[in-house]
Amino acid sequence: MGAFKVRWGIGRMKYRIDAGLYATGEPTAESPVFVTANYKLTFDLLRKAVASIDGWVLVLDTLGINVWCAAGKGTFGTDELVDRIQSSRLTDIVNHRKLILPQLAGPGVAGHEVKKRSGFQVIYGPVKAEDIPEFLEKCLYAEERMRTKEFGFPERLALVPMEVVPAVKAGLFAAAALLVLCFLFAGFSISEALGYFAIPAEAIVASILAGAVLAPLLLPWLPGRAFSVKGTVIGILAALFVISFGHASSLLEKTVLLVSIPAMSAYLAMNFTGSSTFASLSGVRKEMRFALPLEIAGASLGLLLWLIARSGR
Repeated sequence: MGAFKVRWGIGRMKYRIDAGLYATGEPTAESPVFVTANYKLTFDLLRKAVASIDGWVLVLDTLGINVWCAAGKGTFGTDELVDRIQSSRLTDIVNHRKLILPQLAGPGVAGHEVKKRSGFQVIYGPVKAEDIPEFLEKCLYAEERMRTKEFGFPERLALVPMEVVPAVKAGLFAAAALLVLCFLFAGFSISEALGYFAIPAEAIVASILAGAVLAPLLLPWLPGRAFSVKGTVIGILAALFVISFGHASSLLEKTVLLVSIPAMSAYLAMNFTGSSTFASLSGVRKEMRFALPLEIAGASLGLLLWLIARSGR
C-alpha cells in the first residue's frame, strides 16, 4: 500500500527509512556490504533481492530520494558514504574492505576518494538489484546486460502517475483562477461564464494529457533529444486535435490553443527528465536555460490572447 501511494505522489518525500547499517540473514565479518539509498521503495527492492543472502546493507541518508536522482543531486555522494561508514563503525564489523554500490550511484561517488578517506574499495554492482545474487556468484563480475539500463514502456507507464498528480494540482489551481475571470467577463452569469471557460479548460486538460501522459509513454519515438522539444511536438498535435474537435470558433481562439498547449506540454514533458535515465544533470540545466523562458512566454502569450478574445465579446 505504501508503494502504491507513493506512485501517486502521496507522502512521497516521507517514504523513507532511517540511515544506518542493517543486516539480512545472519551476516558475519566476511559477508558482503551493499550500499543503497534510504528511499523505502529502493530499500525494499534491494532487501527483496538479497533476502537469501547473509549480508550487510549500509543505508545512506539521501533525504528519501532514490539512488539515481540522489547521485545527481549529491545526496548519494562521497561525503555521505564516508560519513556513514564511520558512524556505523563498519570497519569494526567486517574484516574486508569492499563496498558494493548500485551502478547508478556512479555520478555521485568518487571511488578513489572513498578509498583514500575510509580504506574501503568501491565496487559497482549491476543496475538492477535482482541481478545481485548472480553478480556475487560470478565473483563480482557483471555481464553487459547487467550494466545496461533499459527504460521501456512498462517502466515509463509506472512513472506517469507521479507526473500527472502534480500537473493536475497545478491545473486545478489555474482553472480556478481562470474561472473567476470568466465570471467577471460574463457579469456573473453562470452559463455564459462556463462558455468562456471552455477554451482554457480544453487547453489545460490537453496540456496535461500531452505533456504528462503521452510524452513519457511515447518518449523514444518523439523527435528531438530535449524533452521540451518532445513535449512541444506532442503538444502541437494535441492542440490541432482540440482545435478540430473542441469549442474554438474564431481564429483568435484557435491561436490561443495553438500557442498555449505546446508551451505547457513542453514544460510538463521537461519535468520528466527527473524520472528518466535518458537525462543528465548538466543536460537538464542546459535545456532549462533555453526552454523555460520560451515555455513561460508561450503560456503568457496564450493567456494574453485569450483575455483579448474575451474582452472583445
